Amino acid sequence: MHDGSLGLFRFDPVESAAPPAAPPEPEDKAPAHYQGHRDRLRLRARRAGPASLPDYELLELFLYRSIPRADVKPLAKALLARFGGLAGVLGAAIADLRQVAGVGEAVALDLKLMREAALRMGRETLGRRPLISSWSALIAYVRAELAHEAKEQFRVLFLDKKNQLIADEQLGSGTVDHAPVYPREVARRALELSSSAVILLHNHPSGDPAPSPADIDMTRQIVDALRPLRIAVHDHLVVGRDGVASFKALALL
Repeated sequence: MHDGSLGLFRFDPVESAAPPAAPPEPEDKAPAHYQGHRDRLRLRARRAGPASLPDYELLELFLYRSIPRADVKPLAKALLARFGGLAGVLGAAIADLRQVAGVGEAVALDLKLMREAALRMGRETLGRRPLISSWSALIAYVRAELAHEAKEQFRVLFLDKKNQLIADEQLGSGTVDHAPVYPREVARRALELSSSAVILLHNHPSGDPAPSPADIDMTRQIVDALRPLRIAVHDHLVVGRDGVASFKALALL
C-alpha cells in the first residue's frame, strides 16, 4: 500500500576506477665516460692555449669534430704510433690513413684538409718575404710539404727579382726512389713565369736526405740549362723524414 512517501532508490557505492599509473620518468642518461675528459681538454686549451697540449691531445680535439660520439683518445694514439708523429699523420695518404681501425673516409679527408690549411699558411708566409732571408720558414714549409710523401717528387720554387715566391710547382713525380725531371721543362716554366731564380726541391721517401750521385748530376744539368737564361739556382734541398740537406751548405752548388 502506497503511503504517499517519496520512494528513494538506493545505489551501492561503486568505487571509481583509478587512473592508470603514469610510467616512471626515465632516468637521465649518464654522460659518456669520455665526455668529462673532452670538456677538460677544451677548458685547458682555452686557458693555456692549444700549444700547451701534447700532440695526441691536440689530435684528439680535432678528431672530436669528425667523430663526435666516441672516445677518440685511443684512435689519436694509434695514428701517432702508426705514422711516427703528428706530421706523419697529416702527411699520410688517404689510403694509408684508412688502414687504421676507426678511420673512415670522412676522418681521412678531414686530416688532409687540416694539412692543406697548414701548407697554405706556409705559402702565404713565404710569399710575403724574400725566401733566401726566410730560411727557417722555408725549411719548415718544405718539410711539411715533402717529408712524408710515399713517392719521390721534384718541385721548383720560382722566385722573382726580389727573391719572393712566384709559384711552387711539381715538375716531376715517380717511384719510391726516382722522380724524372727534364732541365728544359724547368727552363721553359721559369721563362713563362718571368722568374729570376729558382730553388729546387725533392724528397727521399727512404728518410735519408743525403744527395745521391744522380741528384748531383741532375742538379748540374739544370744549372747548365738555366745559366744562359740568367736564371740563378739558389739551392737544391733534399727532404727526408730525418731532415733536409742543402746542396749549397754541402758545397755541391
